[in-house]
Amino acid sequence: MEERFDYAAAVEELEAIAQKVEDPKTGIEEIDRYIARTEELIKACRAYLRGAREKLVEMNENN
Repeated sequence: MEERFDYAAAVEELEAIAQKVEDPKTGIEEIDRYIARTEELIKACRAYLRGAREKLVEMNENN
């Protein structure tokens, strides 16, 4: 079974990552991991939004 993407959870995670990266106590190794995770989340969010936009366009075309 395919896991459903949770856009709101992804945005929440991005916000949490931003706070951690801004913390001066965060080490450079952690920042590298956060950057990689941020790239994954942004890519997934863009794909989700693109799909939502395509569904809206399709719905408008069918009405």
